[in-house]
Amino acid sequence: MDSLPEVDDLRLVVAVARTGSVGSAARSLRVTQPSASARLARLERRVGATLFDRDTTGARPTPAGAELVRQARHILGHLEGAFAASRAATRERRLVVGTFASLTSLLFPALDALLPEVAIDQRQDHGPVLLQWVAEGSMDAAFVAVADQVEVPSSVVTHQVGTDPLVLFRAVGVEPIGRGRLPLRDRQVVASTYDLSTEEVLERLHRLGADARPGVTLAAAIAMARKRGHLAVLPRSAVAFDLREGEVVERLPFRRSMRLVMAAPRTADPRLLGILRGLRRELDLAR
Repeated sequence: MDSLPEVDDLRLVVAVARTGSVGSAARSLRVTQPSASARLARLERRVGATLFDRDTTGARPTPAGAELVRQARHILGHLEGAFAASRAATRERRLVVGTFASLTSLLFPALDALLPEVAIDQRQDHGPVLLQWVAEGSMDAAFVAVADQVEVPSSVVTHQVGTDPLVLFRAVGVEPIGRGRLPLRDRQVVASTYDLSTEEVLERLHRLGADARPGVTLAAAIAMARKRGHLAVLPRSAVAFDLREGEVVERLPFRRSMRLVMAAPRTADPRLLGILRGLRRELDLAR
């Protein structure tokens, strides 16, 4: 195997044949002339024949050299075609992407806008299941918010998309919260998150005086707030693009955010890595 020429050997003989001299070939390849001459000499020793007749007027291929130049052009052309085919395959291959139910209506339209030429097979399930699918290789990426709260398989790498702060949502006509130590005293509050923090959030709301209960989904929490005049505590992304006239989103009396990540194999698809910043903007997430 040591006797086989390297790609740089093939490029050199093609360049010498094209330019008519070793010096010109070296300049076109951005190497020094001594380096090009030494490489050519090693190649001739491997071939066992003189490849170029060289004198003060330049370099001309011998019959052996002319045949190697012809073969080199053929091989280099095939290599370029292989790289082009590989890039095309990366662009054209469908992506399998999953997320949890509450994010589907936001994530998949955003991915469609950011990757308009890519076919995406959409999947939906709970975070731990999605992580396992990525680990098994049946999914290119999963967008989850539980990576800090469950065990992530060792073959899976997480890439930060952004943080999604919890906010207080007030429907039309709903009074603002009060002040002091119990700003939510006797207020009906429905809370929903998309990570595993709902119970913790409910406890904090109770300590602020609220009559708090969970919403099974983000959509349910929003609907309850609109229909019953309750306050709702939910991720900002859930209402960022769906506020009706007169509805208000404001800060909570405490800070709590969820961290959305893209879970992917160790070698993640570059198309997905390239859109993470844009996805953060599309979903109105913070850094």
